Amino acid sequence: MASVLAGKPVMGGIKLQRQAKLAMPAVAPRVAVAAGARVAPKGGLGELAGRPFVPKPMEKKVLAPAPQSAASDAPAPEPKKFLGFEPLTWAKILPLGAMFFCILFNYTILRDTKDVLVVTAPGSGAEIIPFLKTWVNLPMAIGFTVLYSWLSNRLTSEALFYTCIIPFILFFGSFAALLYPMRDALHPTEFCKELLATAGPRFAGPIAILRNWTFCLFYVMAELWGSVVVSVLFWGFANQITTVEEASQFYPLFGLGANVALIFSGQAVKYFSQVRANLPPGVDGWGVSLNGLMGMVVIGGLLITGIYFSLQRLVVPKIKTLREGKKKKNKAKMTVGESFTFLAQSSYIRDMATLVVAYGISINLVEVTWKGKLKAQFPNPNDYSSFMGEFSTATGTVTFTMMILSRWIFKQFGWGVAALITPIMLLVTGLLFFTLVLAGDTVKPTLASFGLTPLYAAVLVGAAQNVFSKSSKYSLFDPCKEMAYIPLDDEVKTKGKAAIDVICNPLGKSGGALIQQFMIIGLGSLAASTPYLGAILCVIIVAWINAAASLSKQFTALQEETGMYITGEKPKTADKPAQ
Repeated sequence: MASVLAGKPVMGGIKLQRQAKLAMPAVAPRVAVAAGARVAPKGGLGELAGRPFVPKPMEKKVLAPAPQSAASDAPAPEPKKFLGFEPLTWAKILPLGAMFFCILFNYTILRDTKDVLVVTAPGSGAEIIPFLKTWVNLPMAIGFTVLYSWLSNRLTSEALFYTCIIPFILFFGSFAALLYPMRDALHPTEFCKELLATAGPRFAGPIAILRNWTFCLFYVMAELWGSVVVSVLFWGFANQITTVEEASQFYPLFGLGANVALIFSGQAVKYFSQVRANLPPGVDGWGVSLNGLMGMVVIGGLLITGIYFSLQRLVVPKIKTLREGKKKKNKAKMTVGESFTFLAQSSYIRDMATLVVAYGISINLVEVTWKGKLKAQFPNPNDYSSFMGEFSTATGTVTFTMMILSRWIFKQFGWGVAALITPIMLLVTGLLFFTLVLAGDTVKPTLASFGLTPLYAAVLVGAAQNVFSKSSKYSLFDPCKEMAYIPLDDEVKTKGKAAIDVICNPLGKSGGALIQQFMIIGLGSLAASTPYLGAILCVIIVAWINAAASLSKQFTALQEETGMYITGEKPKTADKPAQ
């Protein structure tokens, strides 16, 4: 084309501009002809005749976007990591650990205080506990679950959290400030004495609940704190913002800080027990202790709420931004009845429920018998409360060690093995306790050589059983259970968790209490029931182990389906090519 133009005269400026204006419609409308552009002659160029040629500088502008497009396809630099994890992971894990610390600090204080209140109350004893768990705690837990399912369809997760936790904070604060000081006016003591004289001692348990109803209400609220705040609110929120990989690494470690809380709270209970013992006569020492203990509970509750509020404002929006690309199907909300029907049809949920119910029955079969021995050894509330403080400290220390080992167990052996350790631990220690209770007189001379009575030895063995059972629960059973929720659908996760943790947990404890009640009525005493309780314990734990094995298979299948694997347990089938 350049050779053709070389032999033709160049037109003048005016003529060139006129031809350029005429030729512009033939070119793309957005291209302008620069002054001095050459126009091809009509001859020899066919359709190109008379069209202006764009200078090379204009071609550079057209080609300019090409390198920009290539740059936009370049991968974004990976965020800096600290100790192998991104900053966002630490922004989630550290506040969650602080929340768990405060929650278990409160729970330890409430657990120790509720036992002292109801066991040492006038006209009461350890025999009141089975009736409380069966006829008061279980109905309230069912009622809460129904209410929670109804609220979950109408409130956001944040509003639901505040709606659940604030009533607990208000109740425990008002109990020490109002209900306990007014107990003489609120408790129908004289009426219950007359009722007991008419009905007879076999109804002493239910009548004691009515006689000390504010103490029993405290007992139930303390039990619900463990089910609602620990299991539903905390673990439900943690499961929403963490991945399976993060859970496998950090869920066991949550217990490290939480069991430091057990150690501190146990010492706090012991301290206030000693303060109560050193007060001058005429001063209500238990009231002084309650004010101090419940003051710490209220402060802990406010800290929990504040941490949750800050996570919702600073961390959750970032997580939602990262998950925007993952579209989820919109599913219709299920009613309360539909929720329970759906959950009952899921073998996955049934196996999880079996684990929780079996734990509740197993621990209750041993724990109530142990607390009866404990009251016989420490009839004074000061001594009882002080021993419970030491018990909580020992539980925290052992669980702290188990938490360190649990991370290694998850990494080396996986979910299935970790889920089996708790039932095996409970079976071995429970049988040892029942054996000592049955053979106490036989080993009395041997125990005397160590300065122990059979009663005190049973108290110590029962305490050891509870320490090791609870430590394996906190370090292995609870993390296993919470990891199993993560791959589930959001609605199944929310409502299934509420049904399992709020209903099945007290159902297990009530089931153990019912078994004990029937055995006592049928055989005449708890001591006569001990061999049968040991046999029942074995049957329950065998069912627990079978459910754990079944759940392990289903959990592995869900991991393959969702592509989320915990450390050290990626199924081999996941690496196989698709058929």
